[in-house]
Amino acid sequence: MAGPGSSMLYSFLLLTVILSLQEVYRGKLASSELFTILGGFTSSLLFLVSLTFIGNFQEASGMKTSWGAVILAEAIALIAASTVHRVCITTCFLFSAGLLYEVNKISGLMLSKSESKSKRH
Repeated sequence: MAGPGSSMLYSFLLLTVILSLQEVYRGKLASSELFTILGGFTSSLLFLVSLTFIGNFQEASGMKTSWGAVILAEAIALIAASTVHRVCITTCFLFSAGLLYEVNKISGLMLSKSESKSKRH
């Protein structure tokens, strides 16, 4: 598992690449309904990567991660989605809610595994 420093770097690089590609292909993403939904999905990937970046930054700084990180990451993703198409904002929000649910579920699973290992020893 990557540490907070390297994970923060990788997520920042992915954030830059995804945002750049989304802006380069902005016209294509706004050209049809299916591509508009794809634009919302790519913006939700921006949400996931920026949430990882912000969480790792807060962990490296010694701060506690809270809902503020989620709101800031969602704002970044929605602003990026708004540069493509108005419908991308809605689909980005819906995809981001699904990704947040899955990340929360995986985080709870990993936390319960680590707690059970520490109780055994």
